[in-house]
Amino acid sequence: MVLTDRQRTDLHAGIYEYLLSRGADFADVAKALAAADPDACQAKSNATGDDTSKTPPKRSSDGTPLLEKKWTAVPRLQKRVLDLEKQLATNAKHHAHRNAALGIDGTADMAGGGSSGGRERRFLPRQPCSHTLQSHSAGISALSVHPIYTMTASGSEDGTIKLWDYESGDYLRTLRGHTNVVTGVDFSPSGMYLVSCSTDLSIKIWEVKDNFGCVRTLRGHDHTVSDVRFVPPPLGAIYLNSVVEKTAGGGVDAASAQAKFVITASRDGTVKFWDLETGFCDATLSDHGDWVRCLAVRGAKGSAGAGGESQKSDSVDVVENSTDSLVLVASSGNDRTIFVYNAYDKREKVAELRGHDHVVESLSFLCTSMMPQEQKVSTAASARPKSSTASPWDYLASASRDRTVRLWSVANGGSCLMTFRAHENWVRGVLVHPSGNYVLSCGDDRTIRVFDIKSNRCLRTIEDAHPHFVTCITMHHTLPIMISGGVDNSVKCWQLD
Repeated sequence: MVLTDRQRTDLHAGIYEYLLSRGADFADVAKALAAADPDACQAKSNATGDDTSKTPPKRSSDGTPLLEKKWTAVPRLQKRVLDLEKQLATNAKHHAHRNAALGIDGTADMAGGGSSGGRERRFLPRQPCSHTLQSHSAGISALSVHPIYTMTASGSEDGTIKLWDYESGDYLRTLRGHTNVVTGVDFSPSGMYLVSCSTDLSIKIWEVKDNFGCVRTLRGHDHTVSDVRFVPPPLGAIYLNSVVEKTAGGGVDAASAQAKFVITASRDGTVKFWDLETGFCDATLSDHGDWVRCLAVRGAKGSAGAGGESQKSDSVDVVENSTDSLVLVASSGNDRTIFVYNAYDKREKVAELRGHDHVVESLSFLCTSMMPQEQKVSTAASARPKSSTASPWDYLASASRDRTVRLWSVANGGSCLMTFRAHENWVRGVLVHPSGNYVLSCGDDRTIRVFDIKSNRCLRTIEDAHPHFVTCITMHHTLPIMISGGVDNSVKCWQLD
């Protein structure tokens, strides 16, 4: 690289300034340089207004010669470039799904798979975990992922709820209010609220913005509240398009939460529906004969006809016995029976599922958005006969202490599709993958397992996912992230390949 005359003059002037700053030991060298290039050295001397034969020229504002500042700036810039390249590589890894599996609407299509580098992405967890989040002083009992932000909430036996950024691994804040074990947490469909329940018999609703305060406390159960969920809105709910207004008395507005009810399960054997706006219990279901431990909810899916208007998917044009247009709630526990209800329209029982030999610890419908879904169905497609294969939308997975994971279809009264027997101890958590191709589970054998529905086999096992029992797992419906919690007091974040 050839220097210009201006650059060469500046270089010589900088060297001359540096040599003078080194004192008498370099005085002879400075004189030799001044003799070789008097113009540059004289320019430096004139610029400083000093007699260079007696005193060195002025330095920069912090007392460092200009040449030294430029010289040390080079490695600093090189280090900064390396840090930025590393950060770019990390971000590319975190957001690979946005380029590899983008849907028509610009969101990641986990349901349809995706491709990366010419191969299909299955979005399954792999080792090692990307972050281990530690701050709780007792075991993790519940998890929930925010539908919009890269935020997850963890409930613990220490009575606190902690919020984390699962992308960076940063701790965000702690929500305190419960006086005993937090048994369940769930974000509202809009992500503006978080609901929690505890063995202190209370249900608390927290505002997930501003001061993150508790806006309402619900009481009514006679024993431990085991689980809690926001009930997704039905098709055509008026409040989905309403203007968000703050409710008088510090309550919860259905339009801001995008939900009107929360549902709770309790050791008193009941399942209760609570009106968010009034705080009153709207209905109590008492079909269970023992402790109700777990809940699962599923949103509604409608079909858009040629006119673009939303229709119920169980209309005469589609399938007569389909449950697609229903918002479903499933519950189970110590009585080993799974009850599935229509969350609206008198909350009638849709299915009653039996088959487990021990306590049912966890339930999960297809992991998807809780907002009403629209599916375009042509007249020709709607006229085709129903396939004998169950739709993933009707899948319900259950995990039990009998060491099995069962996959059910809730359509047509409900039926057991398959049973997975790979765990070596109690199965504590279960998920139905957004693609509808896999079931994920965790248990007291310290593993996280992935089951392939098509082949009815265990596809992947993450051994020693936690040093102790793995108590719960959750997953975002579009972002490639899975979160797990364990008795070891830690929350782990897993990237999906």
